[in-house]
Amino acid sequence: MAIKPLKITSYTTTNALGAGNRASLQALQEGRTGLSQNQFDGCDLKTFVGEVAGLDEVCLPEHLAAFNCRNNRLTYLGLQQDNFSEAVLAARNKYGGRRIGVFLGTSTSGIQQTELAYMELANQANSGKRLSSDYHYTQTHNTFSLGDFVQQYYELNGPAHVVSTACSSSAKVFASAYRHIQTGFCDAALVGGVDSLCLTTLYGFNSLQLVSEQKCTPWGKDRLGINIGEAAGFALLERTDNSSEQLTLQGYGESSDAYHMSTPHPEGRGAAKAMQAALDSAGLNSNDIDYINLHGTATQSNDSAEDNAVMTVFGNTTAASSTKGWTGHTLGAAGITEVIFGCLAIENSFMPVNLNTQEIDPTMNANIVMTKNNNTVNRFISNSFGFGGSNCSLIIGRKG
Repeated sequence: MAIKPLKITSYTTTNALGAGNRASLQALQEGRTGLSQNQFDGCDLKTFVGEVAGLDEVCLPEHLAAFNCRNNRLTYLGLQQDNFSEAVLAARNKYGGRRIGVFLGTSTSGIQQTELAYMELANQANSGKRLSSDYHYTQTHNTFSLGDFVQQYYELNGPAHVVSTACSSSAKVFASAYRHIQTGFCDAALVGGVDSLCLTTLYGFNSLQLVSEQKCTPWGKDRLGINIGEAAGFALLERTDNSSEQLTLQGYGESSDAYHMSTPHPEGRGAAKAMQAALDSAGLNSNDIDYINLHGTATQSNDSAEDNAVMTVFGNTTAASSTKGWTGHTLGAAGITEVIFGCLAIENSFMPVNLNTQEIDPTMNANIVMTKNNNTVNRFISNSFGFGGSNCSLIIGRKG
Protein backbone atom coordinates (compact mmCIF):
# COMPACT_ATOMS: atom_id res chain seq x y z
CA MET A 1 0.00 0.00 0.00
CA ALA A 2 1.38 3.38 -1.01
CA ILE A 3 2.17 5.95 1.65
CA LYS A 4 0.13 9.13 1.87
CA PRO A 5 2.25 11.94 0.37
CA LEU A 6 3.48 14.90 2.38
CA LYS A 7 3.45 18.42 0.98
CA ILE A 8 6.75 20.28 0.63
CA THR A 9 5.52 23.72 1.64
CA SER A 10 8.83 25.57 1.39
CA TYR A 11 12.47 24.75 0.65
CA THR A 12 15.83 26.48 0.41
CA THR A 13 19.45 25.65 -0.35
CA THR A 14 22.71 27.49 0.27
CA ASN A 15 25.88 25.99 -1.16
CA ALA A 16 28.98 26.88 -3.16
CA LEU A 17 26.74 28.24 -5.94
CA GLY A 18 25.43 30.92 -3.60
CA ALA A 19 22.82 31.65 -0.95
CA GLY A 20 19.25 30.75 -1.86
CA ASN A 21 17.47 28.80 -4.57
CA ARG A 22 17.90 31.38 -7.33
CA ALA A 23 21.69 31.14 -7.22
CA SER A 24 21.56 27.36 -7.59
CA LEU A 25 18.92 27.48 -10.32
CA GLN A 26 20.90 29.93 -12.43
CA ALA A 27 24.08 27.88 -12.13
CA LEU A 28 22.30 24.60 -12.91
CA GLN A 29 20.77 26.09 -16.03
CA GLU A 30 23.98 27.79 -17.13
CA GLY A 31 26.30 24.84 -16.43
CA ARG A 32 28.44 26.91 -14.06
CA THR A 33 30.23 25.09 -11.24
CA GLY A 34 30.72 26.31 -7.70
CA LEU A 35 33.94 24.34 -7.29
CA SER A 36 37.16 26.29 -6.83
CA GLN A 37 40.76 25.46 -6.03
CA ASN A 38 41.21 24.65 -2.37
CA GLN A 39 42.19 27.64 -0.23
CA PHE A 40 40.53 26.49 2.98
CA ASP A 41 42.40 27.84 5.99
CA GLY A 42 44.96 25.36 7.34
CA CYS A 43 44.60 22.86 4.50
CA ASP A 44 47.31 22.49 1.87
CA LEU A 45 45.73 19.67 -0.15
CA LYS A 46 45.73 20.09 -3.90
CA THR A 47 42.07 19.67 -4.73
CA PHE A 48 38.88 21.55 -5.54
CA VAL A 49 36.27 22.35 -2.90
CA GLY A 50 32.73 23.69 -2.82
CA GLU A 51 33.16 26.50 -0.29
CA VAL A 52 30.36 28.86 0.74
CA ALA A 53 31.59 32.45 0.66
CA GLY A 54 31.39 34.84 3.59
CA LEU A 55 30.76 32.48 6.49
CA ASP A 56 33.33 34.16 8.72
CA GLU A 57 31.29 37.38 8.52
CA VAL A 58 27.96 35.80 9.51
CA CYS A 59 26.86 36.83 13.03
CA LEU A 60 24.46 34.70 15.05
CA PRO A 61 21.74 36.32 17.18
CA GLU A 62 23.19 37.44 20.50
CA HIS A 63 21.13 35.03 22.60
CA LEU A 64 22.55 32.12 20.55
CA ALA A 65 26.19 33.27 20.66
CA ALA A 66 27.33 30.05 22.39
CA PHE A 67 26.42 28.17 19.18
CA ASN A 68 28.97 30.12 17.14
CA CYS A 69 30.87 27.82 14.79
CA ARG A 70 31.18 27.46 11.03
CA ASN A 71 28.41 24.87 10.85
CA ASN A 72 25.87 26.95 12.74
CA ARG A 73 26.82 30.13 10.88
CA LEU A 74 26.12 28.24 7.66
CA THR A 75 22.84 27.04 9.18
CA TYR A 76 21.83 30.58 10.08
CA LEU A 77 22.73 31.89 6.62
CA GLY A 78 20.68 29.15 5.01
CA LEU A 79 17.62 29.82 7.15
CA GLN A 80 17.50 33.45 5.99
CA GLN A 81 16.91 32.57 2.32
CA ASP A 82 13.78 32.17 0.17
CA ASN A 83 11.34 33.34 2.87
CA PHE A 84 11.86 30.01 4.56
CA SER A 85 11.67 31.47 8.07
CA GLU A 86 8.34 33.06 7.25
CA ALA A 87 6.99 29.64 6.28
CA VAL A 88 8.25 28.07 9.52
CA LEU A 89 6.75 30.85 11.65
CA ALA A 90 3.43 30.53 9.82
CA ALA A 91 3.45 26.80 10.58
CA ARG A 92 4.29 27.53 14.23
CA ASN A 93 1.34 29.91 14.43
CA LYS A 94 -0.90 27.31 12.82
CA TYR A 95 0.13 24.21 14.78
CA GLY A 96 1.99 25.46 17.83
CA GLY A 97 5.67 25.00 18.61
CA ARG A 98 5.15 21.59 20.22
CA ARG A 99 3.62 20.15 17.06
CA ILE A 100 6.49 20.89 14.68
CA GLY A 101 9.27 18.32 14.52
CA VAL A 102 12.88 19.13 13.67
CA PHE A 103 14.78 16.38 11.86
CA LEU A 104 18.18 17.32 10.50
CA GLY A 105 21.28 15.57 9.17
CA THR A 106 24.99 16.21 9.47
CA SER A 107 28.17 14.18 9.37
CA THR A 108 30.61 16.26 11.42
CA SER A 109 28.48 19.12 12.78
CA GLY A 110 30.73 21.83 14.28
CA ILE A 111 33.87 19.72 14.60
CA GLN A 112 35.93 22.55 13.12
CA GLN A 113 35.42 24.46 16.37
CA THR A 114 37.15 21.62 18.21
CA GLU A 115 39.96 21.64 15.66
CA LEU A 116 40.45 25.36 16.30
CA ALA A 117 40.32 24.88 20.08
CA TYR A 118 43.09 22.28 20.03
CA MET A 119 45.21 24.36 17.66
CA GLU A 120 44.96 27.20 20.16
CA LEU A 121 45.83 24.82 22.96
CA ALA A 122 48.90 23.56 21.10
CA ASN A 123 50.18 27.11 20.78
CA GLN A 124 50.02 27.78 24.52
CA ALA A 125 53.44 27.90 26.16
CA ASN A 126 52.53 27.10 29.77
CA SER A 127 52.34 23.58 31.15
CA GLY A 128 48.85 23.89 32.61
CA LYS A 129 47.08 23.80 29.27
CA ARG A 130 43.30 23.85 29.16
CA LEU A 131 40.81 24.40 26.40
CA SER A 132 39.62 27.99 26.10
CA SER A 133 36.57 29.04 28.11
CA ASP A 134 35.14 30.30 24.81
CA TYR A 135 34.91 26.72 23.52
CA HIS A 136 31.43 25.19 23.91
CA TYR A 137 31.36 21.53 22.90
CA THR A 138 27.63 21.02 23.47
CA GLN A 139 26.59 23.95 21.28
CA THR A 140 29.15 23.37 18.50
CA HIS A 141 30.87 19.99 17.98
CA ASN A 142 28.04 17.94 19.47
CA THR A 143 25.96 16.41 16.69
CA PHE A 144 22.69 17.67 18.20
CA SER A 145 24.05 21.22 18.19
CA LEU A 146 22.43 21.65 14.78
CA GLY A 147 18.97 20.58 15.92
CA ASP A 148 19.25 22.49 19.18
CA PHE A 149 20.22 25.69 17.37
CA VAL A 150 17.31 25.44 14.93
CA GLN A 151 14.81 24.63 17.66
CA GLN A 152 15.93 27.54 19.82
CA TYR A 153 16.06 29.93 16.88
CA TYR A 154 12.43 29.25 15.96
CA GLU A 155 11.25 28.57 19.52
CA LEU A 156 10.09 25.09 18.64
CA ASN A 157 9.82 22.36 21.27
CA GLY A 158 8.41 19.36 19.46
CA PRO A 159 10.22 16.09 18.74
CA ALA A 160 13.72 16.56 17.36
CA HIS A 161 16.76 14.55 16.46
CA VAL A 162 19.84 14.79 14.27
CA VAL A 163 20.75 11.92 11.96
CA SER A 164 24.43 11.21 11.31
CA THR A 165 24.71 8.39 8.79
CA ALA A 166 27.43 10.01 6.71
CA CYS A 167 26.28 10.93 3.19
CA SER A 168 22.68 9.74 3.59
CA SER A 169 22.02 11.82 6.72
CA SER A 170 19.82 14.57 5.26
CA ALA A 171 17.90 12.13 3.07
CA LYS A 172 16.97 9.88 5.97
CA VAL A 173 15.42 12.83 7.83
CA PHE A 174 12.55 12.80 5.31
CA ALA A 175 11.74 9.23 6.35
CA SER A 176 12.00 10.17 10.03
CA ALA A 177 9.68 13.12 9.52
CA TYR A 178 7.16 11.02 7.63
CA ARG A 179 6.99 8.44 10.41
CA HIS A 180 6.62 11.09 13.11
CA ILE A 181 3.81 12.88 11.28
CA GLN A 182 1.93 9.71 10.34
CA THR A 183 2.06 8.37 13.90
CA GLY A 184 0.78 11.65 15.32
CA PHE A 185 3.85 12.97 17.12
CA CYS A 186 3.76 16.20 15.10
CA ASP A 187 1.72 17.95 12.43
CA ALA A 188 4.60 19.41 10.43
CA ALA A 189 8.34 18.93 10.23
CA LEU A 190 11.36 21.04 9.45
CA VAL A 191 13.82 18.74 7.71
CA GLY A 192 17.21 19.27 6.14
CA GLY A 193 20.91 19.10 6.76
CA VAL A 194 24.07 21.12 7.17
CA ASP A 195 27.72 20.16 6.76
CA SER A 196 30.67 22.52 6.65
CA LEU A 197 34.27 22.26 5.55
CA CYS A 198 36.78 21.17 8.16
CA LEU A 199 40.22 19.62 8.26
CA THR A 200 38.87 16.33 9.55
CA THR A 201 36.87 15.61 6.41
CA LEU A 202 39.36 17.08 3.94
CA TYR A 203 42.34 15.15 5.29
CA GLY A 204 40.21 12.17 6.28
CA PHE A 205 38.87 11.53 2.78
CA ASN A 206 42.33 12.21 1.40
CA SER A 207 43.73 9.48 3.66
CA LEU A 208 41.25 7.10 2.03
CA GLN A 209 42.68 8.15 -1.34
CA LEU A 210 39.26 9.38 -2.44
CA VAL A 211 39.99 13.09 -3.03
CA SER A 212 40.55 14.24 -6.61
CA GLU A 213 43.09 16.91 -7.52
CA GLN A 214 40.79 17.89 -10.40
CA LYS A 215 37.13 18.81 -10.58
CA CYS A 216 35.15 15.64 -9.98
CA THR A 217 33.79 13.78 -13.02
CA PRO A 218 30.92 11.47 -11.99
CA TRP A 219 30.55 8.44 -14.27
CA GLY A 220 33.67 9.60 -16.09
CA LYS A 221 36.05 7.24 -17.80
CA ASP A 222 39.04 8.66 -15.93
CA ARG A 223 37.29 9.71 -12.71
CA LEU A 224 39.70 10.27 -9.82
CA GLY A 225 37.48 10.83 -6.78
CA ILE A 226 35.47 13.42 -4.90
CA ASN A 227 35.63 17.14 -4.21
CA ILE A 228 34.32 18.05 -0.77
CA GLY A 229 31.77 20.81 -0.40
CA GLU A 230 29.62 22.44 2.25
CA ALA A 231 25.94 23.30 2.21
CA ALA A 232 22.81 24.01 4.21
CA GLY A 233 19.38 22.98 3.03
CA PHE A 234 15.93 22.89 4.58
CA ALA A 235 12.37 21.94 3.71
CA LEU A 236 9.05 22.24 5.54
CA LEU A 237 6.80 19.18 5.33
CA GLU A 238 3.07 19.15 6.06
CA ARG A 239 0.10 16.97 5.25
CA THR A 240 -1.29 17.54 1.76
CA ASP A 241 -4.38 19.64 1.20
CA ASN A 242 -6.74 20.16 -1.72
CA SER A 243 -4.60 22.63 -3.63
CA SER A 244 -3.02 21.38 -6.84
CA GLU A 245 0.48 21.59 -8.24
CA GLN A 246 2.11 20.88 -4.88
CA LEU A 247 5.52 19.29 -4.58
CA THR A 248 5.17 16.20 -2.44
CA LEU A 249 7.26 13.50 -0.81
CA GLN A 250 5.73 10.43 -2.44
CA GLY A 251 7.99 7.62 -1.31
CA TYR A 252 11.13 6.67 0.54
CA GLY A 253 13.29 3.60 0.80
CA GLU A 254 16.08 2.73 3.21
CA SER A 255 18.52 -0.15 3.36
CA SER A 256 21.65 -1.16 5.21
CA ASP A 257 23.84 -3.63 3.40
CA ALA A 258 26.85 -3.33 5.75
CA TYR A 259 29.15 -4.72 3.08
CA HIS A 260 32.21 -2.68 4.05
CA MET A 261 33.13 0.30 6.24
CA SER A 262 33.62 2.66 3.29
CA THR A 263 32.94 0.73 0.07
CA PRO A 264 29.55 -0.28 -1.36
CA HIS A 265 28.73 -3.77 -2.51
CA PRO A 266 30.12 -3.96 -6.07
CA GLU A 267 26.75 -5.06 -7.44
CA GLY A 268 25.02 -2.17 -5.68
CA ARG A 269 22.72 -4.49 -3.75
CA GLY A 270 21.96 -2.05 -0.93
CA ALA A 271 21.43 0.83 -3.35
CA ALA A 272 19.04 -1.26 -5.46
CA LYS A 273 17.08 -2.27 -2.36
CA ALA A 274 16.69 1.38 -1.31
CA MET A 275 15.47 2.45 -4.76
CA GLN A 276 13.04 -0.45 -5.05
CA ALA A 277 11.73 0.18 -1.54
CA ALA A 278 11.09 3.82 -2.45
CA LEU A 279 9.13 2.76 -5.54
CA ASP A 280 7.16 0.24 -3.50
CA SER A 281 6.30 2.74 -0.78
CA ALA A 282 5.04 5.18 -3.43
CA GLY A 283 3.08 2.50 -5.26
CA LEU A 284 5.03 3.26 -8.44
CA ASN A 285 6.89 1.39 -11.15
CA SER A 286 10.30 2.33 -12.50
CA ASN A 287 8.76 3.86 -15.64
CA ASP A 288 6.89 6.37 -13.45
CA ILE A 289 10.19 8.14 -12.67
CA ASP A 290 11.37 10.83 -15.10
CA TYR A 291 14.78 11.54 -13.62
CA ILE A 292 17.30 10.00 -11.21
CA ASN A 293 19.53 12.30 -9.17
CA LEU A 294 22.44 9.95 -8.64
CA HIS A 295 24.57 9.82 -5.52
CA GLY A 296 27.37 9.97 -8.08
CA THR A 297 30.46 10.76 -6.01
CA ALA A 298 32.95 10.23 -8.89
CA THR A 299 34.93 7.54 -7.09
CA GLN A 300 35.66 4.35 -9.00
CA SER A 301 33.80 1.96 -6.71
CA ASN A 302 30.79 4.12 -5.79
CA ASP A 303 29.83 5.10 -9.32
CA SER A 304 30.29 1.57 -10.63
CA ALA A 305 28.17 0.07 -7.85
CA GLU A 306 25.42 2.66 -8.29
CA ASP A 307 25.41 2.10 -12.03
CA ASN A 308 24.80 -1.60 -11.41
CA ALA A 309 21.98 -0.73 -9.01
CA VAL A 310 20.35 1.66 -11.47
CA MET A 311 20.50 -0.95 -14.20
CA THR A 312 18.90 -3.50 -11.86
CA VAL A 313 15.95 -1.27 -10.95
CA PHE A 314 15.52 1.11 -13.92
CA GLY A 315 17.56 -0.20 -16.83
CA ASN A 316 19.12 2.36 -19.16
CA THR A 317 16.02 4.28 -20.20
CA THR A 318 15.51 6.66 -17.25
CA ALA A 319 17.54 9.88 -17.49
CA ALA A 320 20.08 10.31 -14.70
CA SER A 321 22.86 12.63 -13.57
CA SER A 322 24.98 13.51 -10.59
CA THR A 323 24.95 17.14 -9.44
CA LYS A 324 28.12 16.93 -7.37
CA GLY A 325 30.00 18.61 -10.20
CA TRP A 326 28.33 21.86 -9.11
CA THR A 327 28.67 21.76 -5.34
CA GLY A 328 31.13 19.02 -4.54
CA HIS A 329 30.10 16.26 -2.19
CA THR A 330 28.38 18.05 0.68
CA LEU A 331 28.34 14.87 2.80
CA GLY A 332 25.63 15.15 5.48
CA ALA A 333 23.94 17.92 3.47
CA ALA A 334 24.03 16.04 0.15
CA GLY A 335 20.57 14.49 0.51
CA ILE A 336 18.68 17.74 1.05
CA THR A 337 20.79 19.66 -1.49
CA GLU A 338 20.03 17.18 -4.24
CA VAL A 339 16.35 16.88 -3.35
CA ILE A 340 16.11 20.65 -3.77
CA PHE A 341 17.95 20.49 -7.09
CA GLY A 342 15.31 18.00 -8.19
CA CYS A 343 12.51 20.29 -7.01
CA LEU A 344 14.04 23.12 -9.03
CA ALA A 345 14.14 20.79 -12.03
CA ILE A 346 10.43 20.02 -11.66
CA GLU A 347 9.42 23.65 -11.28
CA ASN A 348 11.62 24.92 -14.12
CA SER A 349 11.43 22.07 -16.67
CA PHE A 350 15.00 20.91 -17.09
CA MET A 351 17.28 18.05 -16.10
CA PRO A 352 20.67 18.95 -14.60
CA VAL A 353 23.54 17.80 -16.78
CA ASN A 354 26.39 15.66 -15.50
CA LEU A 355 28.80 18.57 -15.19
CA ASN A 356 32.58 18.25 -15.79
CA THR A 357 32.42 14.75 -17.27
CA GLN A 358 33.64 14.64 -20.86
CA GLU A 359 33.62 10.91 -21.58
CA ILE A 360 31.42 8.33 -19.86
CA ASP A 361 33.07 5.17 -18.55
CA PRO A 362 32.33 2.60 -21.29
CA THR A 363 31.81 -0.12 -18.66
CA MET A 364 28.80 1.75 -17.26
CA ASN A 365 25.34 1.84 -18.78
CA ALA A 366 23.03 4.31 -17.01
CA ASN A 367 21.38 6.95 -19.22
CA ILE A 368 23.50 9.96 -18.20
CA VAL A 369 22.28 13.47 -19.11
CA MET A 370 25.19 15.16 -20.86
CA THR A 371 23.64 18.12 -22.69
CA LYS A 372 21.56 21.12 -21.69
CA ASN A 373 17.83 20.50 -22.08
CA ASN A 374 14.32 21.66 -21.27
CA ASN A 375 12.97 18.24 -20.40
CA THR A 376 9.85 18.03 -18.27
CA VAL A 377 10.30 16.38 -14.89
CA ASN A 378 7.13 15.44 -13.00
CA ARG A 379 8.69 12.96 -10.61
CA PHE A 380 12.26 12.09 -9.64
CA ILE A 381 14.16 9.78 -7.32
CA SER A 382 17.15 11.07 -5.38
CA ASN A 383 19.82 8.66 -4.12
CA SER A 384 22.00 9.13 -1.03
CA PHE A 385 24.30 6.31 0.02
CA GLY A 386 26.41 6.55 3.18
CA PHE A 387 29.44 4.75 4.56
CA GLY A 388 28.72 1.28 5.88
CA GLY A 389 25.86 0.83 3.41
CA SER A 390 23.46 3.25 5.10
CA ASN A 391 21.30 4.01 2.07
CA CYS A 392 18.26 6.13 1.33
CA SER A 393 16.28 6.94 -1.81
CA LEU A 394 13.51 9.55 -1.93
CA ILE A 395 10.77 10.08 -4.50
CA ILE A 396 9.49 13.61 -5.00
CA GLY A 397 6.77 14.56 -7.46
CA ARG A 398 4.14 17.07 -8.42
CA LYS A 399 0.61 16.59 -7.18
CA GLY A 400 -2.25 17.31 -9.52
